[in-house]
Amino acid sequence: MTDVDKLNQDIVKCSLSIKSLIQDIQNCNGPLEKLNELNANGRSKLSSLREMIDDLESHGKESSDSDLLEEARNYREQYYNTFSMFRKANVNCMLAIEKASKEELFKSDEINSVRQRIKKDKANMVKMSSNVTDQLLSISRHLADTTQLSADTLQTLANSSMTVTGTSGELLETKSAISQSGKLLDKYSRRQFTDKLILLLGFVFFLACVLYILKKRLL
Repeated sequence: MTDVDKLNQDIVKCSLSIKSLIQDIQNCNGPLEKLNELNANGRSKLSSLREMIDDLESHGKESSDSDLLEEARNYREQYYNTFSMFRKANVNCMLAIEKASKEELFKSDEINSVRQRIKKDKANMVKMSSNVTDQLLSISRHLADTTQLSADTLQTLANSSMTVTGTSGELLETKSAISQSGKLLDKYSRRQFTDKLILLLGFVFFLACVLYILKKRLL
């Protein structure tokens, strides 16, 4: 088994593990500490999955394997969908726990104790939301880097296209100049021929006049 095949298997296993964990989060009824544990485990697996996808993409770039790069791109899209499901499951679970905590608040005789617990839960939820936000920011930065790389590649292609277009334009201008020069040379050659013919005719006319005058004088 090659490194790429093993990497593909690990990516599939990790993806399935994350989806199973998302199901556990959706079924979690609390307490919030348990949700925090599931969330921490999920973030760790998501981070590992992203690194494996990056490794697969690096293999594709190093070997210039378009199929491998396409595979990595598909895995990355699946990763973003999985992360969205993970985040949605966490939010829904937090809302369910908060709702359950509020219902418990109205049912419990120990109002102060319940309030303290809710405050603690809210603090934990704020902390967890902050962690999720950090993860989203990390993904956003990664997407921004990928977008910038694509923009740089497009700019390079655009510059190359402009260079080719400029060279083509220069060749056309050179061809036009050569064509114009050829036409001028042809015109100049015809004019030289005409001038020589006129001079020859003038010389013949001059000789004819001289012969005519000599003939008149001799006679």
